[in-house]
Amino acid sequence: MSADTNDTGELVHLDVADAVATVTLDSPANRNALSRRLVADLSRQFDAAAGDESVRVVLLRSSGRVFCSGADMREAVEGGMVKGARALVALQRQIVALPVPVVVRLDGPVRAGGLGLVGAADVVIAADTVTFALTEVRLGLAPAVISLTVLPRMSSRGAALAALSGTEFDAAEAVAAGLVTTAVPAAELDAAVEADLTGFKLATRQGLRETKALLNASLLANIDQLGEEMARISAALFASDGARAAMRDFLASR
Repeated sequence: MSADTNDTGELVHLDVADAVATVTLDSPANRNALSRRLVADLSRQFDAAAGDESVRVVLLRSSGRVFCSGADMREAVEGGMVKGARALVALQRQIVALPVPVVVRLDGPVRAGGLGLVGAADVVIAADTVTFALTEVRLGLAPAVISLTVLPRMSSRGAALAALSGTEFDAAEAVAAGLVTTAVPAAELDAAVEADLTGFKLATRQGLRETKALLNASLLANIDQLGEEMARISAALFASDGARAAMRDFLASR
């Protein structure tokens, strides 16, 4: 989770080339935290990628040192999380329902809400140096909204340890738990990503759309069934006295 908000410049970039839509998180001032603006920009760029008939796959990556630090706590403390929680539910649903595969390239840490992006994606390729953590429990919160995509991916034992302790885990553990597809040495990350992208480029849009719909039917149904409830739980926890005090302490310590 992060303390800062980037209010200038484009926070999410889209580049389309050779059937690949590359979507890049670029909000280094707050370590790519899920601010209202970043979530809106990310959704807009996914829409643009999905609307381009030349695109066969979306590659989600980040600039800077951190892939995503989770919720923007300054926004949470100052303005609440009702709309933000619903927007994150909608963003995860959008990724799951996108008519082409979404591949995540990870070369930096992923924390809290950022794991929701990872869980919603179809394929996740991480450098073996990447770390993960569900830190919500340490702030009086719960990973309610991202549970919609994270819990269906992870083993129940792996999820319990990660969510109840908030302890950092590495890429190999993320693969073992089902959250990440492949972990490779950092020097081999780009080659591994390109190898997977090549296979998607050979597919047709119709084949990709229908196959992805088949694979993600239960995940999409889970989001539709529980999304609003999880958003309400998340917003209520963020608004609680205990969580607000913990977030203020965190912000003050930075």
